[in-house]
Order: sequence, then structure tokens, then C-alpha cells
Amino acid sequence: MRIKAMTTLREHARGRDCQVRIIGVCNFDPSTTVLAHVRMAGLTGMGLKANDLAASWCCSACHDETDRRTQRVGRDIALMALYEGVLRTQAQLVKHGILKVPA
Repeated sequence: MRIKAMTTLREHARGRDCQVRIIGVCNFDPSTTVLAHVRMAGLTGMGLKANDLAASWCCSACHDETDRRTQRVGRDIALMALYEGVLRTQAQLVKHGILKVPA
């Protein structure tokens, strides 16, 4: 797997559609999109953020929800939406040639 080194995956998140898309939460505003990282025992911890492949293009409202700053939906729903968003984001990265996957 190769990633183009010209720009970071965080920079590629700017202006993109939210891939988390929590129903009743998502603001669908690409100007608020950032790269939201998964938090998971064994992958992240105190002072340790997951690498950028374990992250999703996420609007500010969905980001607040997945980080649990807001709690409009249950934790399980928020986490599942984030995990699905990671997969959608990776698919978009491949589609746009940002992430190269060997055949």
C-alpha cells in the first residue's frame, strides 16, 4: 500500500463530504470536514493517536458525536458510523489515486 507523499491525509480531508454521516447529526457541510481518528485500546492511548489510515473524513457535528462531546445517538451507533466512515474514506482515497493498493 502506498500513499502519495505530496500532501498528508489530513490535508486531503479539507472540503470533502463527511463519510461518517450519522443520521440526525451530520451537518453535511464540507467546510467543517476534518480527519477524525478512531480511538481503540491497543491502537491509541495517552499521547498516542491512531495513524491516519485509521481515520475518516468527518464533519464537525459527526466528529463531536464520535468523540462523545455530544451524545445525540448511542455510543455503539456513533462508533459504528465512524468505523464505516473509515472504510468509505479509504475507498475514496483509492478512487482518487491518493492511496495506492497493489493489485
